[in-house]
Amino acid sequence: MTVKHTHKKDSKSFLKTIWGSYWRKFIVLFSFLIIIITAVVVYFSRDLPSFEQLENYTPNLATKVYSADGVLIKEFYTEKRSYTSLSQIPKRMIDAVLATEDHRFYQHWGIAPLRLIKVTMSYVFTGSKQQGASTLTQQLARQLYLTLEKTVTRKVKEILTAIEIERTYTKSEILEMYMNHMIFGHGTYGVQAASQTFFGKDVKDLTIAQCALLAGMLQRPASYYPYRFPERAKKRRNVVLGRMLAEKYITREEYEQAVASDLGIIPKKEEATDDFAAYFTEYVRKNLQKKYGWDLYKGGMKIYTTLDSRVQACAERAVKKFLPERQAVVNRNMHKEKEFIKLVPPSLLRKHTLAELMANKTFVDSLINAKCKVQVALVAIDPRNGHILAMIGGRSFKESQFNRAVQAVRQPGSIFKPFVYTAAVDNGYMPYYEKLNQPIVVHLYDGSRWTPHNYDGSIGGKTTLREGLRRSLNLVTARLVQEDVPPEIVIKYARNLGITTPLDPVDAIALGSSGVIPIEVISAFGVFANKGVLVKPMSILRVEDKYGNILEKDVPQSKGVLREQTAYIMNSLLQTVERRGTGASSRSVYHFMRPAGGKTGTTNDFTDAWYITFTPQIVGGTWVGVDDPSLSLGKRQSGARAALPITATFMKAAHDTLHLPVLDFPRPDGIVDVEICRESKLLATKYCPDVIKDIADVRYAPKEYCNIHTGKRDKNEVRREQRQNKKRKIRY
Repeated sequence: MTVKHTHKKDSKSFLKTIWGSYWRKFIVLFSFLIIIITAVVVYFSRDLPSFEQLENYTPNLATKVYSADGVLIKEFYTEKRSYTSLSQIPKRMIDAVLATEDHRFYQHWGIAPLRLIKVTMSYVFTGSKQQGASTLTQQLARQLYLTLEKTVTRKVKEILTAIEIERTYTKSEILEMYMNHMIFGHGTYGVQAASQTFFGKDVKDLTIAQCALLAGMLQRPASYYPYRFPERAKKRRNVVLGRMLAEKYITREEYEQAVASDLGIIPKKEEATDDFAAYFTEYVRKNLQKKYGWDLYKGGMKIYTTLDSRVQACAERAVKKFLPERQAVVNRNMHKEKEFIKLVPPSLLRKHTLAELMANKTFVDSLINAKCKVQVALVAIDPRNGHILAMIGGRSFKESQFNRAVQAVRQPGSIFKPFVYTAAVDNGYMPYYEKLNQPIVVHLYDGSRWTPHNYDGSIGGKTTLREGLRRSLNLVTARLVQEDVPPEIVIKYARNLGITTPLDPVDAIALGSSGVIPIEVISAFGVFANKGVLVKPMSILRVEDKYGNILEKDVPQSKGVLREQTAYIMNSLLQTVERRGTGASSRSVYHFMRPAGGKTGTTNDFTDAWYITFTPQIVGGTWVGVDDPSLSLGKRQSGARAALPITATFMKAAHDTLHLPVLDFPRPDGIVDVEICRESKLLATKYCPDVIKDIADVRYAPKEYCNIHTGKRDKNEVRREQRQNKKRKIRY
């Protein structure tokens, strides 16, 4: 009995010893494992995002540019993303993502251990680096803070970061960050941007099938890009729908209906370099980048501009309609030997004759196409507040980003004449003042002499200022500068009206010899429409940050630069041009019938063609030419023929589209109607044989009646009539 008891005691002691040994080993092993894990965590935590980084989630958001009528016309971004709160994302979109990417999202704490072990074993035995083990939080951690490389080091960092994200944010916050941060393909970030890009609508309006398509793209955006791989994308969408059915997010009927539907994507948009109002939005971008730097591309700002998308559309249609005609004319003109030789490099002419080169039709056409592209600049401004309503800076922004509306300096030709006439009128030379329409010698800036001629080759006798401007007579305008308003005075008035480019103080300035910038000269014409007040052109109304705080707000900058009476008289002179002068076809051919003033402009050899016109509501102008000023638009391609059709068509369409009321220009106090004897330049009597009816500034209107045509033969009666006329001096 004693022996047996001893045996049992020894057995228990042995088991206790063995168990104790294993327990100690387990403790040691577990402790060692903890040390290893701690060391790994400490080691990899060195490069992990700090707590401050995790706390301050600031995704890159696209800055949106809006037109004055509320249309989104452009986005500036490094990542095309629009932030949308979780409450604005429909449940079906969230369900599609969770069903496919992480159906246990609300149960785990950042990682899914079983999935992680499964994928790890697969990697150990097969070498596969699939990412199936990543939870939604891990995917977010990878996109936010880590690289996309498939390495063990990155995976460990991803796990640790995911755990920290789960500790820092709620599940709803994590889901909201995920839906806004992830890439959905082709540079589109966030579900709202993806919805707009692929379906042209807000995410809240997506169907179940469309939600499934977006959710399916998350796995491999490039592989499932629906524009390039529609069948592959559809197959992936149906997989997502199957997962939604399995997770009971949708019914069998909803599943079958969604699977049977097409992709529903909108046609792919053109590249951003060829989009709507491209020259204007680039003009805005350049101005704002100086102030906001990179925040302009990632700050999620809202930029509200002056441009009216309806007016811009009218401008683009007008240019698209008429510019091909001008190009065809230029192409025909450049096939002439005397014109084509201007294009040929001298090195080729040393090796080949011109005839040999022109015999090669392919060479000729390619050279003309490369060097003779007809360009255009069009600007429309509200003269009352300076708002730029439309802007076109060239034939194609994709071909050339040079904005001719605000950067080009071109000779104005006859559209500069109103500055000369303004100087004359403001200094007392009224519309009925006459100049001799005869040849004259003009001095140029280089000291040479030039004998200009009228466009139509005509000459004549004394001609009124109104008639001289109506017919755009060079000889009358040149004499006005030589004899009445010298170049320095003309330049002063041009400066007052907003022209900033260098202007040569020579007689030839009368005919537009010095270059101007299209937007400046078009804005200057707005002074005639706006009672002598110049309002600086403006493109931005206000800029807001992503929270809606106003960063800046622009207001019109106006300045009175002309007497209201002078502006009205110039307005009247330019209305004559538009109604029955060089701009008359705007009414007779293009049916722009509103009260309007206008002026054509053409430079030597038909290099530049202009037409500017204005109403009380809009001043619009067009320049047409080739970038190389040595190349011609072709014979008789004047402003009336090359530029007027675009401007007139645009102006009619813009006024009609906006349903603007027909307004006339209000006549200010101090303007009087007069009847002038052409011979005496005094008030006409009933006996004057040649009477000019016009208007005048009351300060410069004659006060006495004609003393030549009295209708009396007796000397005593003549004296008596003269005495009576003196007593009848007119008082205004």
